[in-house]
Amino acid sequence: MATLALGAVGGAIGGAFGGSAFGLSGAVLGRAAGAAAGRRIDARLLGGAADSVSTGRIDRVYLNGASEGDVIPRIFGRVRVGGHVIWASPFTEHRHRSGGGKSGPRIVEHGYSVSLALALCEGPVRCIGRVWADGRVLAVDEVSIRLHRGTEDQLPDALIEAAVGPDEAPAYRGTAYVVIEDLNLAPFGNRIPHFAFEVVRSVEVPGEVPPPQELVRGVSIIPGSGEFAYATRRVDQVLGPGRRRVANVHSPAEVPDFTASLRQLRDEVPGLQSASLVVAWFGDDLRVGDCRLRPMVETADARTEPWSWSVCGVERATAAVVPQRDGRPVYGGTPDDQSVVQAIRALRDDGLDVSYHPFILMTQGERNGLPDPTGEAEQPAYPWRGRITSGADGTDMIPDEIANFFGAVSDDDFAVGDGAVRYTGNPDDWGFRRFVLHQAALCAAAGGVEGFVIGSEMRGVTTLRDAAGDFPAVNHLRSLAAAVRRMLPEAKIGYAADWTEYGGHRPDDGSGDVRFHLDPLWADDAIDFVGIDNYAPVADWRDGADHADATWGSGHDLGYLQANVEGGEAYDWFYADASGRQAQVRLPITDDAHGEPWVHRAKDVRNWWSNRHHDRIGGVRSAEATAWRPGMKPVRFVEYGCAAVDKGANEPSRFPDPKSSEGGMPHFSNGHRDDAVQMQYVRALLNYWGMTGRNPESPETGLQMLDLD
Repeated sequence: MATLALGAVGGAIGGAFGGSAFGLSGAVLGRAAGAAAGRRIDARLLGGAADSVSTGRIDRVYLNGASEGDVIPRIFGRVRVGGHVIWASPFTEHRHRSGGGKSGPRIVEHGYSVSLALALCEGPVRCIGRVWADGRVLAVDEVSIRLHRGTEDQLPDALIEAAVGPDEAPAYRGTAYVVIEDLNLAPFGNRIPHFAFEVVRSVEVPGEVPPPQELVRGVSIIPGSGEFAYATRRVDQVLGPGRRRVANVHSPAEVPDFTASLRQLRDEVPGLQSASLVVAWFGDDLRVGDCRLRPMVETADARTEPWSWSVCGVERATAAVVPQRDGRPVYGGTPDDQSVVQAIRALRDDGLDVSYHPFILMTQGERNGLPDPTGEAEQPAYPWRGRITSGADGTDMIPDEIANFFGAVSDDDFAVGDGAVRYTGNPDDWGFRRFVLHQAALCAAAGGVEGFVIGSEMRGVTTLRDAAGDFPAVNHLRSLAAAVRRMLPEAKIGYAADWTEYGGHRPDDGSGDVRFHLDPLWADDAIDFVGIDNYAPVADWRDGADHADATWGSGHDLGYLQANVEGGEAYDWFYADASGRQAQVRLPITDDAHGEPWVHRAKDVRNWWSNRHHDRIGGVRSAEATAWRPGMKPVRFVEYGCAAVDKGANEPSRFPDPKSSEGGMPHFSNGHRDDAVQMQYVRALLNYWGMTGRNPESPETGLQMLDLD
């Protein structure tokens, strides 16, 4: 403003004096002199266009480093720890220039970056998870982090070597540390932020048995529900114009949850070879003839992009909605078809053998009013699928009820394309066959899988007898296995029986019958393996020092747990009832009549697998053996494990679940969390069967009894 004003004043004064100089009139010379004076005033008040404005420059940066004698943390499990700077590079100054000229003053912005190493804890560690800077979780690509696990033979970091010289760089052996390379300090106010790290370290265990992370070769991928839980592409829920919420990205990694979980799994279980993908549909009744299996959604009116939920030809608008409890869904919805295909391909691309496990969750909640097939007034809340059964066992009603449960859908009702499946069958048929065959079609659309389970733990269905004493559900499973074989000719196919189901049926009707009811299925050409969900007890521990197993010293003792893998309850002895369990009245398991005690031992997989099977009708041993031949198929433990709760190994099938009638605590548990018993259970089971001579070879196939990979 002064430039304009004084230029005008100078021009007026020069014009009044008149005359000229250097060919310029007095008015021109006066305007120039006035403008020059005005510019100097503007420069003083507003900043001169020719001068620079400098921002962000600092004289020094403080490092929060480690000191001589500082404690090195020793951690176990997954722990958040702070980082201590043990090395830093010189700071690099970056300048960014803008402005200048007629547009205003020239601005020089100063920024800084630095590389540094931060000590974490005693090594070796498995991996790091989340990283915090000043309390904010960093995205996975926000900084460049390199982990040194803290082994006793680790080498110096290459960056530190390049900075100080190969003979001067320390290796920090035995200490886990990270190197952050070229950290931009601008987001942190041109200072080094306070870092914290989520560190995963395996528990050190005595003896020669490794921790679970080094023993496990296969895992089950759950939860089995969640509309887009398995998607490997981002899915957004559209809430309105300009409003949306991400459906499947909930970590600072800023990648879909399935992708982030798979990365963590690979970091924590380096020897992983196989993964079983669990995908759930929902049953609505424990009466086998009335039970229908459907895919469900969490909400009926959600809109998602870039694709919409769809399963087996059912769109969201017409899908059933999962039950609500306290205003929230009790389950996630069925994973949509596109997500499932993406997950199968992602697991396979990561080098894993993919097995597929169709799974049934039950939807009847409290006060459901449904008659219970066992004679109770009402069906229990959110029960186990193994309770699907009939009150008409042993009658001519059973074949029709079983047929209603399985339905009439065939493999011809599915058109399989590259990554997509189209269902062309009866839209009102919600039987077990549609449920399983659709899953097989998805596997085919994804390019195939290594293994496929045609069902699991259907104990209440497979043991139902018709009037002639036959088991109609077993024949339906054989037919289903043949249909899956046509859809997945290269897959290994099996059925995952409950640990009390695989070896035979002993009806509690006083008949004395022993029926190897699943043998026709196990021997079928379409079946490749005997699947067992192995939740058998491997302990009978009590508090105090006056119980039967107290001489072992601890319920966590590895020798104690391994002694009960092929021993203890359901092998050497059993409890007749709850009072017998309370008093530890252990009744021996024997077979005086035929010298085959393994027939009555639910945990005796070895002898069941190694012998011919003879039914016993009314207690009389049949002279003719069943179709099973010793060692004819390998065994897979499709599921195993126990809850991380006090005395979890006493009853591995029992877990806390407040909404379900099946939820509860293992026998004699105080309900406290106990990660150690879960760890010891896995170590005991896998190490036991991995020992030389424990896992026999088949005389027929040459394969080992247990396929542990």
